[in-house]
Amino acid sequence: MPSDIADQKTPLRYKRILYKVSGEVLMGDTPFGIDMNTVHRVAEDIKEIVDQGVELCLVIGGGNIFRGLAGAAKGMERSSADYMGMLATVMNALAVQDALEQIGVSTRVQSAIPMATVCEPYIRRRALRHLEKGRVVIFAAGTGSPYFTTDTTAALRAAEMDCEALLKGTSVDGVYTADPKKDSSAKRFDTLSHQEVLTRDLRVMDASAIAMMRDNAIPIIVFSIKERGNLLRVLAGEGVHTLIA
Repeated sequence: MPSDIADQKTPLRYKRILYKVSGEVLMGDTPFGIDMNTVHRVAEDIKEIVDQGVELCLVIGGGNIFRGLAGAAKGMERSSADYMGMLATVMNALAVQDALEQIGVSTRVQSAIPMATVCEPYIRRRALRHLEKGRVVIFAAGTGSPYFTTDTTAALRAAEMDCEALLKGTSVDGVYTADPKKDSSAKRFDTLSHQEVLTRDLRVMDASAIAMMRDNAIPIIVFSIKERGNLLRVLAGEGVHTLIA
C-alpha cells in the first residue's frame, strides 16, 4: 500500500539524502538474483519522496548477485573478487534505473569504473548538477577500488554530495543489541551516537563508514525497506527506525 502521506506535501526532515539499499533486499524471496517485483516496489518508494522534492542519491549493494558467485570466488585473489562485486552493483543500478524510468523518475547512473557504453563515469560536479535538476543519481561500482565496501561508498558519496542524512534500508526496522532474526530477546535502539555504534561494535555499517559519518556530522537512519511507504514515513519523522547522530 502507498504511504498515507504520499498524496500531500508533508514537511520532511531532509532536503538531500543518500539512500543505501542492501543488495540482498533486491532478492525478494529468491535465494539470489534480482526480483523485479521487489525492485519496482523500491522504485515506487523512491518516487514518493522525489515527488515531495527530495534530492536523492542512491547506492545499492551487490550481495544479491555476488551471493550466487560466492562459490566461484572462493580461493580467488581478494582484489579480483572485489571487482566482481563492484560489477554486480552496476547490474543492480541498471535494474533500479529501468524501474524508476518506467514510472517517470529521471535518473543517471554513475560508475566509479568507467564503462561509457552503459552509464556515466563518476564526476562529482556532474552528479551535483543532476541532483539540482531533480534527477536521482545512482552510484555504482563502489569506490572503484578493492577492499572498500558499499557501506564505505555510501558514506563517501554522502559526504561528497553534501547530503544531510544517510538512510540505510534493510530487512529489519532499526539497530538492535543483537541480530533480531537469531535472538528474540534483542532490543531495538531508538537513538545512538556514532561513537556508541563504534564502541559497542554494533556492525550497522563498516567502522570506516560510521567514522566518516561522525567526522562529517551526517546522521544515519536505519529502517526496514520491506514495508511499502516506509521511506517517506521515516523522512517525515514517522515510522519505526533508529537514528544515529
